[in-house]
Amino acid sequence: QVQLVESGGGLVQPGGSLRLSCAASGSIFRLNGMGWFRQAPGKQRELVATITTGGTTNYAESVKGRFTISRDNAKNTVYLQMDSLKPEDTAVYYCNAFTFSIDYWGQGTQVTVSS
Repeated sequence: QVQLVESGGGLVQPGGSLRLSCAASGSIFRLNGMGWFRQAPGKQRELVATITTGGTTNYAESVKGRFTISRDNAKNTVYLQMDSLKPEDTAVYYCNAFTFSIDYWGQGTQVTVSS
């Protein structure tokens, strides 16, 4: 199995930046990719960004041009650089890792964008 631990969340003003980190451990060699999802109170969890083991990235339209997903294979870590943050980005952000058939999830880290 895979364990995922997120970090880097916090409070930031609109227009500010945060970088989230997700450290993976366990059977990481089986992963096809990783990503970030977010969930605001009372809303469904939504895709933010993904990156495959080959380095292909995909983003939700709402974050394109503002967020960047990246990875550091040596550290078994995926990052989400969030720039130009908006209040609507406020949510719990969850790290996701996926194989062909199974998804793994971290516990989440809170991101609050407010003045």
